[in-house]
Amino acid sequence: MDKPPLHNKAAALYYDGQGAPRLSAKGTDATAEQIIAIAEEHWRPIFENDLLVNLLCQLELEQEIPENLFKTVAHIIAFAHELEVCLPPEP
Repeated sequence: MDKPPLHNKAAALYYDGQGAPRLSAKGTDATAEQIIAIAEEHWRPIFENDLLVNLLCQLELEQEIPENLFKTVAHIIAFAHELEVCLPPEP
């Protein structure tokens, strides 16, 4: 019997410093697990928040995040940036 996925939903954001962050990936079940595995492979920080992922999964791919999520996502991006400064470079 297959194990249930650890993460039912996942979303990934892309931010290049121009405009608002955009939704670059989203998915449920096996797709969510793949999104998380790719993030881990590339040493990307993972932030778990069910409410936020549910809101992000309502967006279309490549859509900018809505203004009401700017502050929350800005905190996450700042935290991720701080972690990246501490991590070794990708091989």
